Amino acid sequence: MIAAGIDIGSITAKAAVIADGRLIAVHTLPTGYNARQAGEDVFEAVVCSIGMNPTQIDAIVATGYGRNSVSFAQKTVTEITCHAAGVYFLNPSVRTIIDIGGQDSKAILLDDRGKVKDFAMNDKCAAGTGRFLEVMARALHAEIEEFGKLSLKAETPAAISSLCTVFAESEVISLISKGEARENIVAGIHESIAGRIGAMLNRMKWSPPVMMTGGVARNIGILKALEAKLGTEILVTDYAQVTGAIGAALIAAMNGAT
Repeated sequence: MIAAGIDIGSITAKAAVIADGRLIAVHTLPTGYNARQAGEDVFEAVVCSIGMNPTQIDAIVATGYGRNSVSFAQKTVTEITCHAAGVYFLNPSVRTIIDIGGQDSKAILLDDRGKVKDFAMNDKCAAGTGRFLEVMARALHAEIEEFGKLSLKAETPAAISSLCTVFAESEVISLISKGEARENIVAGIHESIAGRIGAMLNRMKWSPPVMMTGGVARNIGILKALEAKLGTEILVTDYAQVTGAIGAALIAAMNGAT
């Protein structure tokens, strides 16, 4: 059985291919303005990367906010279920998942079989998401890829009290005008996000080990802020950004996408 998972996020489209229980390929592309085209492009790219063609894929499952735009998938599955499956495949000891994506953040609790026990989701507000970080990066005239290393240089993280993206941006602009060091502002932004995620988790009966997924997992500043807030190590794999696609491929393989 050769199966593929397609995860269409608001910022990035991801694809993964599973063959006989082994992960053999992953690929990412910007989603852009056309989620349908992004799905087709990332699928073609991941298949071509292993010298195959689309007709050789036995089953396809789509997930993510744009999953319904993947017309060639036989089935769609929520990202909650797909992240759980992907994390359990990568590390079956994990019991708590923190997923920070482009437009939402999620906390997912797993049982010892990798099934979802509980979850909480912030999808009503951009605060604490990839989009939030993009807005903050523009306000600070910084590359978002610099944020992690910048925050590690902070002496005293600036206080960012607002949980609303618009008001938080105003706070950041005010701090800039007062001459606050950029690294202190970035560290304050990370602590604000960690506080929001921590509050979401603390309303649940979470337990370690904890793994972080999503593109924001590559930000070492947020990772360290979350570890300090939760008082535990947070695991991150090289497949953090494509975990949902991996889970979708696993589900396609297990169920034949029927």
